[in-house]
Amino acid sequence: MMLDFPVMADYMTMWADGHMFFCTHGHLYDMENIPYISAGDVVISGHTHLYRADVRDGVYYINTGSPSLPKGGNPPTYAVYECGIFRVKGLDGTVLAEQSLLL
Repeated sequence: MMLDFPVMADYMTMWADGHMFFCTHGHLYDMENIPYISAGDVVISGHTHLYRADVRDGVYYINTGSPSLPKGGNPPTYAVYECGIFRVKGLDGTVLAEQSLLL
């Protein structure tokens, strides 16, 4: 592993703007295996290093990609959430994917 300290939780949940955010690295939980998810919830992960910002069955899926080890021929990326909108950006600030939450 790249981290020299233990990660003590496999996921965390939080509420923002009326949505439950399920935040996980993605190595244990992925789109097919996520507990406690309902339509309108948000899943944030990064394990695949492939960025995404979309909706499936009413659940929002955000993958930040990777700023240092992107895969799939993608550029380095990161994600921001502001005013109900997720944006996946390249390191130069270019928006590569965007998903608005219904607020």
